[in-house]
Amino acid sequence: METNQILETIRMIEEEKLDIRTITMGISLLDCIDSDGGKARQKIYDKITRLAQNLVRTGEDIENEFGIPIIHKRISVTPIAMVAGASGDKDYVAYAKTLDEAAKATGVNFIGGFSALVQKGYTVGDRRLVQSIPEALAVTELVCSSVNVGSTRSGINMDAVGEMGRIVKETAERTADAQGLGCAKLVIFANAVEDNPFMAGAFHGVGEADCIINVGVSGPGVVKRALEKVKGERFDVVSETIKKITFKITRMGQLVGHEASTRLGVPFGIVDLSLAPTPAVGDSVARILEEMGLESAGTHGTTAALALLNDAVKKGGVMACSHVGGLSGAFIPVSEDAGMIEAVEVGALNIQKLEAMTAVCSVGLDMIAIPGDTPAETISAMIADEAAIGVINNKTTAVRVIPAPGKKVGDNVEFGGLLGRAPVMAVSSHSAAEFIARGGRIPAPIHSFKN
Repeated sequence: METNQILETIRMIEEEKLDIRTITMGISLLDCIDSDGGKARQKIYDKITRLAQNLVRTGEDIENEFGIPIIHKRISVTPIAMVAGASGDKDYVAYAKTLDEAAKATGVNFIGGFSALVQKGYTVGDRRLVQSIPEALAVTELVCSSVNVGSTRSGINMDAVGEMGRIVKETAERTADAQGLGCAKLVIFANAVEDNPFMAGAFHGVGEADCIINVGVSGPGVVKRALEKVKGERFDVVSETIKKITFKITRMGQLVGHEASTRLGVPFGIVDLSLAPTPAVGDSVARILEEMGLESAGTHGTTAALALLNDAVKKGGVMACSHVGGLSGAFIPVSEDAGMIEAVEVGALNIQKLEAMTAVCSVGLDMIAIPGDTPAETISAMIADEAAIGVINNKTTAVRVIPAPGKKVGDNVEFGGLLGRAPVMAVSSHSAAEFIARGGRIPAPIHSFKN
């Protein structure tokens, strides 16, 4: 590397909050399946702790040697509904506890994969896992859960959508002493991807290798600083600027991924180029949108600005790395983005606008606190709307909302760390109960027939 490139990278890390958000080890648990649940859980614990025993130390070594911050080290596993379904166990909370124990033994920040894929219907294992989610998230610290309720090829499982509204409510109630924190570890997807390194939605897909390393990069502050240098320029220039800086960010992610892969003796999977914000000042996706000329994120023009950002990020990243995957775009979690929080507080951003933005962003309605007395059917309807956006547009969408117990619009919910602070946002007071009560399946769209 030339001297100016080295100095530029140092500046991006020290001044613009560039980091590797996560190194995530994906582990298949298919060979841990056993009709005896106790034996299956022992196999799960043994495999995770054996393969990931050096993950945290390796990440720290790379941080120290290269001077690149790696914020989290994580594990994702095969959806537990598939693994536990072969056993006679009727309650899967014990599996969540096993994952939690394995995560703590390896020292990682989170483990994902307490999951079920029910876009076309439930297996016995799926149903038992979903029913176990509230208690599982209440009695564990590091376990994350996800449920996929729709896909472009299958349509939307409205029975699952209806049930997940109730599960979200129950999870909030079971973790009321932590302001509903359990819901921050639960995400409901449409078109979930198999190689996502980001929590809470990470799981290790059945099409993946036995063990892989995936990397999630970040760097909203770097993109904003780059745009400050082209203030007032045409959007063609804005797009090119984002592409060039994303190329550099992704190159760094690929370097870290390959280095971790080599040291751990595990195949390299993908780089997820999602711009993941934090509550820290200067690390905000909202500030990027405002740098394009918006007075505040949420005003008219926000969806167009976000669409440009997402597209340019993908184009720049794909040129930098042959193995791009995961979600790859821009996250817009309210509680984790200082600019989004401010936009809500000044009245520029509401849930309706966020829903429109999810049509062009990385995922969906993410880390949004809503009143604790919000009916389960309203939460289900929010899930259905997001699933519809994903299914019709052939993209991943998701819902991670927190019905904060005892809180009303205008209150704040404090989670701390990367989860940040969430102002409680208003939801519609009009009921969707009869709509959700219909159940059944919304058919796949006509463009799903591609064979």
